[in-house]
Amino acid sequence: MLGIVAAAAAIFAITLGARTATALFIGPINTQTGLGLVAISFAFGVGQLVWGAAQPFAGAIADRWGAGRVVAGGMLMVGAGAALIPFSTNVGLLTFAVGILMAIGAGAAGPSVLMAAMARLLPVERRAMASAMVNAGGAIGQFTIVPLAQGLLTWGGWMPALWWLSGFVVACLPLAWVVKGVHAAPAAGQAPHEPLRVAVRRAFGDRNYLLLAAGFFTCGFHVAFISTHMPGVVAACQLPPEVGAWSLAVIGLFNLAGSLGVGWAMGRWRSRSLLAVVYATRAVAVLLFLAAPKTELVVLAFSAVLGLTWLSTVPPTAGLVAKFYGPRYMATLFGVLMFSHQVGGFLGAYLGGVAFTATGSYDWMWWADIALALLAAAVHLPIREKPLRPVPVAA
Repeated sequence: MLGIVAAAAAIFAITLGARTATALFIGPINTQTGLGLVAISFAFGVGQLVWGAAQPFAGAIADRWGAGRVVAGGMLMVGAGAALIPFSTNVGLLTFAVGILMAIGAGAAGPSVLMAAMARLLPVERRAMASAMVNAGGAIGQFTIVPLAQGLLTWGGWMPALWWLSGFVVACLPLAWVVKGVHAAPAAGQAPHEPLRVAVRRAFGDRNYLLLAAGFFTCGFHVAFISTHMPGVVAACQLPPEVGAWSLAVIGLFNLAGSLGVGWAMGRWRSRSLLAVVYATRAVAVLLFLAAPKTELVVLAFSAVLGLTWLSTVPPTAGLVAKFYGPRYMATLFGVLMFSHQVGGFLGAYLGGVAFTATGSYDWMWWADIALALLAAAVHLPIREKPLRPVPVAA
């Protein structure tokens, strides 16, 4: 079982690391094509939205046929999208490469499918830590692949760097076979042979599920804004471009600690409380960053705090979905929450470019991030952590 968890973590590391690394190429793309920051931000914003939209559908396919084929197809699409970016000389082509191919591929090989596969294969008492380990894989990918991409960009230019990145993703394709999984049996909290449409309707009628979706929207806004525009924030602070790459890498490194830490904490405290603390911490961190002088040390310290909260929302949210509805349709139901996450992600990525173009500053985005984080902290407190009673199939 450890090998399966390690493979799932490696897949998430590769897909998240590759997607995060594309932010380093926004400047070179703009210089080469002259498309402008707003147009490029739109393409990246579409990628955030499509990544979320793809996950419920990828999850439904994985729930029915297993995760292996879905993950393999996703990794191929991520590699193809990265390889096509250098040929994207207009907004339509760039949106197709980044916003369609890479986004759908990363969604198919993303947390919804991978964590659901772990939930099927592992006993209840091991699911929280397994989810945390898969989530930590994303942190490792961000910490290793982003600096690697920056090094390749500096060494050989931005186009060869993207082709090397594409080849690396495709070379890791055999990992998909390890997590092929099996079709899950009905579990506690779910009626025998409950149809997918009944499970989805039941979730949308549950206040707890809707509150999770609202909180996850904020998470997407925060993560996509920073992952897309952190190099731009660093440039606006008149710091070297390497600081932008290292800030994303530091986020990834501390995300590893945050992911494993929240997996440990889930066995001791309520997930809703952990989520409220994570969102409140984000608000405080951004507020302190706005007040501090913008030095290299401040940027890296801020990145470290962001990393501790970066994807630490994912294991508690996935754990609550499994607790409420069981693992049978977890990939689909968690995928729907990921779509809410990425609606926020689209707005974070796109509006970041709009705000900077209009004002020459990212301040308005930071204040919006603070307000949304405080709101997310509040909406998690009313969640009731009890499995829902099964609904008869006749319903």
